[in-house]
Order: sequence, then C-alpha cells, then structure tokens
Amino acid sequence: MAVKIRLQRHGKKNFAFFHIVVADSRAPRDGKFIEQLGSYNPNTNPATIVLNSDKALAWLNVGAQPTLVARRILSYEGVLLRKHLAEGVAKGALTEAQADAKFAAWKAQRDEKIAAKKSGLKNEAISKAQAAKKHEAEVNEARAKAIAAKKAEAEAAAAKAAEEAAAEAPAAEPVEAPAE
Repeated sequence: MAVKIRLQRHGKKNFAFFHIVVADSRAPRDGKFIEQLGSYNPNTNPATIVLNSDKALAWLNVGAQPTLVARRILSYEGVLLRKHLAEGVAKGALTEAQADAKFAAWKAQRDEKIAAKKSGLKNEAISKAQAAKKHEAEVNEARAKAIAAKKAEAEAAAAKAAEEAAAEAPAAEPVEAPAE
C-alpha cells in the first residue's frame, strides 16, 4: 500500500483550512485516512501550523511520501531536517549531541525569523493606523473650515439683506402700548 502524507481540505468556500493526514494514496482527498498528524491554516498571517512532528518523523522513517505542499510544511517545521540529521547519526557522520545542537540552532533561527515577521506586520499595521488617523484629521479640519466659511458667508448675506430691508422700509412710527 502506497502511503502519503497529504492535506485534507476542510472549512468553507474561499476560507479553507487543512488537516495534515497520513492516507492511502488511492483514497479520495477528503476521504478515509490512517492517522491525523496536525492542521494547517493558511488564512492567518503567518500561516498557523500545528503538527505532531514525532509522528510525522515516524511515518517518514517507515516510507510515507509527502506531497509537495506537505513536504514544504514538514520542511518549515523541521521534520525533514530531523530526518536528515538522524540519517547522519545512523551513518556515523554526526553524534546525537551534534545533531541535537544543529537542530536547536536551526529552530532558534526559525523562531527569530517568525518573531521578526510578526513584529514587522504589527509595526506596519500601527503605521497604517497612524497614517489613516492623520488623514482623517486633515479631512475633518478641511470640512470644519468649509463649514465655517459657509456660515460666515450666510451671516454676511443675512446682515446685508437686513440692511437693505431697513433702508427700503420707511421709518415706521413707534406704536404706543395701550395703558392699562
């Protein structure tokens, strides 16, 4: 039986997430599987990957073949590096301690890269929010000036109309109030 490590699609239209599964290559994409290794959500930035790397490594060691996307995910999580280092230990090229040190150094570098990306995204979002707030303040100020100009124009027109009405109307005699 040819065994594959592949993705099984879940989620709704245009908002998919995937389970990482070990399945017979003849089984349908979303059909029967042997074991679930984790999940992959590409909708977040950076993508969220939850993977049981020990199980994945065990399946790779017994001959399971990952698909292209699954291979990229396994590589991203360091499973393929662990397999490569284990083969080096088996051949005698490395000791177990050296292999563990190399993997720990790689993992620290990867975690640093992910943290840098997250902080970059956060800083970008903050700068966009500040720019939007500044633009909104400029627009509000321009609107306030326009409203003040219209109001001043309307007051001037009302004052002019009152002056014209006063000039045209004959001076009316004051009406005396009846005595009570």
